Amino acid sequence: MKSHSIRQLAVDDVKLFRELLGVFGDAFEDTNTYCAAQPGAKYLEDLLGDPGFIALAAFQDAQVIAGLAAYVLKKFEQARKEIYIYDIAVTESCRRKGVATALIAELKRVAAECGAYVIYVQADVTDPPAIALYTKLGTREEVLHFDIEVK
Repeated sequence: MKSHSIRQLAVDDVKLFRELLGVFGDAFEDTNTYCAAQPGAKYLEDLLGDPGFIALAAFQDAQVIAGLAAYVLKKFEQARKEIYIYDIAVTESCRRKGVATALIAELKRVAAECGAYVIYVQADVTDPPAIALYTKLGTREEVLHFDIEVK
């Protein structure tokens, strides 16, 4: 694999963010969720300009090959922040080559820059590669996750 580069997406990177949504859709085998009803450009510009949202993309030959989406959470019990990795994905042909690790390394840099004290992520028990990656990079906690329907 040729070397890759990583950068944080900004307000004027809507086209690249849409490419990243395609990477997520392919990687998670859920293109309907990630590609069928994408928000309009203004919504994505606002999202990419929001300091509470972080989108990182990895590129190879100017093509998006991976990325992550994360949220900066301001804590209430102390004046500090934490970052939650919502999605991280690498195209199949680029997996197991250090791209995800490099994305998280870049997120650590961004996190330090914005004053966050920790980054956290969840992994499905049925996803051994994700569990192996996160175990290599952090401390594992056993928790339960619940989805509470709004309607």
